[in-house]
Amino acid sequence: MNEIQPGGLQEQTFYEQVGGEDTFRRLVRRFYQGVAEDPLLRPMYPEEDLGPAEERFALFLMQYWGGPTTYSQHRGHPRLRMRHAPFQVDAAAHDAWLKHMRVALDELGLAPEHEAQLWKYLTYAAASMINTAG
Repeated sequence: MNEIQPGGLQEQTFYEQVGGEDTFRRLVRRFYQGVAEDPLLRPMYPEEDLGPAEERFALFLMQYWGGPTTYSQHRGHPRLRMRHAPFQVDAAAHDAWLKHMRVALDELGLAPEHEAQLWKYLTYAAASMINTAG
């Protein structure tokens, strides 16, 4: 959603500033390439094909950063901690998740301020998913 600023100018959302859907789909695609080969994380994705998880995550991130609300239209409220509760997410899983996300984010080549803002959110989100000591 664009906000009208004083003087009638519209401010772009973060989603728009970083390139919209294509950028988030590239980020998530690259992330799941890492997850597919990760012995710690792969079992947390019980579907045979990572495609559905990739789609859900891309739609979530696009909506979170100001893009279309497709995620909520199909899935309702994100309830991230609840959706991850069946899986043991410990410090090792957190670190592995961030390792793959770091690679994916670096490959996007975003402007430094956008990269920093996105990374700050991703590290916060990863930490908030930890539900098991270890």
